[in-house]
Parts: sequence; C-alpha cells; structure tokens
Amino acid sequence: MDSVPVHPRSSSAQDGGGGVKPIIKATGLGRWYGEVIGLNDLNVEILPGITGLVGPNGAGKSTFMKLLVGEMRPSSGSLEVLGHTPFANQELYRQLGFCPQQDALYDHMTGLQFVTHCMRLANLNHTDAKAMATRALQRVHLENAMNRPVSGYSKGMRQRTKLAQAFAHTPKLIIADEPLTGLDPVARHQVLDLYRELGDSGTSLIISSHVLHEVQSLTPRIVLIHRGRLLAQGPVEDVRQLLSRHPRKVHLRAREPRALARALLELPHVHSATLEEATGDLHIETRDIRAFHSDLPALASRTRSGIESLESSDASLDAVFDYLVG
Repeated sequence: MDSVPVHPRSSSAQDGGGGVKPIIKATGLGRWYGEVIGLNDLNVEILPGITGLVGPNGAGKSTFMKLLVGEMRPSSGSLEVLGHTPFANQELYRQLGFCPQQDALYDHMTGLQFVTHCMRLANLNHTDAKAMATRALQRVHLENAMNRPVSGYSKGMRQRTKLAQAFAHTPKLIIADEPLTGLDPVARHQVLDLYRELGDSGTSLIISSHVLHEVQSLTPRIVLIHRGRLLAQGPVEDVRQLLSRHPRKVHLRAREPRALARALLELPHVHSATLEEATGDLHIETRDIRAFHSDLPALASRTRSGIESLESSDASLDAVFDYLVG
C-alpha cells in the first residue's frame, strides 16, 4: 500500500530559510536481520515536538528506535538525528534520552543508584549526577522508593525508573518505546502529564505505543510504519481526510430524524443515511466531512429536526490505523 505523505506542521525550530528543521531524517533506511527485513527503504522526516510512532507488531518500530539511538548500524541508506549520524556518536548521546521497551534495570542497585549511574555515563560528576537523578525520580513519583533496591519494584515502578533515566539529563530528544506498558491508570495519567510538560518545555519526543488513543491525547502527529516502510505521516485528521475511499462516519440524534435523513441523502457527498427507529439515531457516511458540517446547520433548520447530539466516530487514530493496515 502506498504511503500517505502528509507532513506535520510545527512553528518551532525554524531554519534560516523559514522552513522547519527536521530532528530526524531517514533516507532509504534499511535494516536486515539475516534474511528478515526489519526496515526496508524507509524515507521519513520528523519535526520538533511530540510525534507518535505507531504500527502493528513486527512493523519495524523498535528497529527504527534502535537505529535512532545508535544501538545498531543501518544495513542501507542514511540516518540523521539532531544533525548527527547516530552510531558510535558520544556527542549525540548526550542530547538523547532513551526509554527502551525491554527491562534494562540493575536489580542490585537502588532506583537512585541506577539513575545516578546512567547520568555518570554521560560524564557528569557524582554530585551533579545524583542531584539530577533525585529530581527525575521525584518527577515520576518515586521519591519514597528511590532508596530501595530495584529488585523489589513493581513493573510500573520499574517502567517509571526507566523513564526517569531518559529525561534526567534534560536531553533535546527523548525516544520512548512502549513507555506506558505495565503502568496502572494513575501512573499512566501521571506519565502522560509528564510527557506534555516535557513537550511544552521544548523537549522533542518520539513515543511508540499500541495504546493509540493515548498517543492521540499527546499529539495529533503520527508516523505509521507497516512492514518496515512508511505508510502514513502527519496530523491524524489530515491523514484521515486523504482516505477518500473510506467515507467518514457520523452519528447524530435528532427529535425528527426522518426529514433530515431525506434531506441529507440529496447532498452529493452523502453516501448513506441509516435511521434507527427506536432511538432516532442517524448513521451517516459522507465523502466530505467539511462539506457535511457546513451543510448540516441549514438542513437542520429547514427540516426542523432538532439535533440533540453529533459525533464523528472514525476520525480517531484507532480508526485511521485500522483503515490503513486492515
């Protein structure tokens, strides 16, 4: 399936020519594991801000993230992160934070010792490293547990510790692979709020997650990878607008729905209108959602239908994901 090359909008990080400098640029990027393709001819530019990296299992998301942080070399193509080639680049690593999907903690250490150790790897002295680690663990609400061994941490606590080491040194870019896994609802809410705070402070984030509505709550911008290739990129709503072969679904409830349904079916962009007799709900499919919303007020007034509720059910990231990879 062809990609949908919608480019996200951003007002930050303007370059000298008035455009936006990408923080990540991949050109013909490929990575193979023997005969298995992890990424295949990936071409993508990602702008500053928060971007959601989505795709089904085995799509190549984790491979892409490992390439971004220099854990492996590309098999083909080129990759730039913050203007640097990532493999074996210490200058770049100081500007990156990485929260891996796999558990990567040292159980014999306390949470504070582990995050301090990670900061020391960035060539910070012990005093500064410990101070940064302490502040980071406080921000993920582990201040009462940071002096306990990591071996006794719950899965959610371990996940928050990984997150703390990713942002403790105030990097320019944080790359987080499934960072919400294992978190209870309260911790999820806290971590999502933290991501928003980091984004508002100017930190760029690339966040991979299967929890699509939570990605969309953080950012409208997505990069969707499928079978190792870029399938779609840009604001979710813009990607959805390009899927003209899938009419937009709208549900509305009205006191007098019959006349409204007849009037709607006269519009050239309305594909279907189905009435539920028992509830008065109308299920409408339209090929032009903007024209639909523009025409609806006049139709509702003319037919005196009394619209009580209106909802577009398939503009979400989940729906776009299903349309593109289904």
